[in-house]
Amino acid sequence: MLWFMEGICFLPISLVIMSSSTFIVSYLIALFEHDVDVIFPYISDTGAEPPESCVFGLMTVITAFAGMATMYARYKFVEKLNEKTGDVPPALNQAAFWIGMLSCLGMCFVATFQETTITAVHDAGALLFFVSGVLYTILQSIISYKAFPYGCSLALCRVRTGMATIAFLAVFPTVVCAVFVTQTTLHRKTEDEVQYEHIFTKKTTYLNNKDGRHSGSM
Repeated sequence: MLWFMEGICFLPISLVIMSSSTFIVSYLIALFEHDVDVIFPYISDTGAEPPESCVFGLMTVITAFAGMATMYARYKFVEKLNEKTGDVPPALNQAAFWIGMLSCLGMCFVATFQETTITAVHDAGALLFFVSGVLYTILQSIISYKAFPYGCSLALCRVRTGMATIAFLAVFPTVVCAVFVTQTTLHRKTEDEVQYEHIFTKKTTYLNNKDGRHSGSM
């Protein structure tokens, strides 16, 4: 039997596949409908307008439930492992589990409240999802070290610590961008496009005024 078919290994695998498919499918639909730009749109932008918003919402909710199932399986695994070792405090395992549930709840808010309809709820859900997710990764890296050498290898502990560190460092630019960078449209405009539109508008206004004066003199 292959390793990913043993036990409940399919849960984290399905979570990765489902979450990746959600972003890719909604992006392709939004791109086909000309609702977003080709290069680096926000994830929320790819699920803001129908029909991609319907697909994004459905697949994101399914991903959230897959995340809940995966986190519960991890919680029970650590609980069972702790019966033999006793190195992981039960309160730490429970705290990680419930923080993970909050992260999945935030994901559901992001899925059901589009950024173009109810922005405040969407942003609150995104903040809950992101911050709780970062805390969950940090707590899981701590649990891994406390449970070592049972349950995972030292290399896996270091990988989890590295991922938690990257996620923690990403909090600061994310918060800064969320606070200071505002965007009201799904399409971004370059400075050249803005300048061209400004010049075109001024020229059109000038020509209209000139035609008006010419018609009045006649």
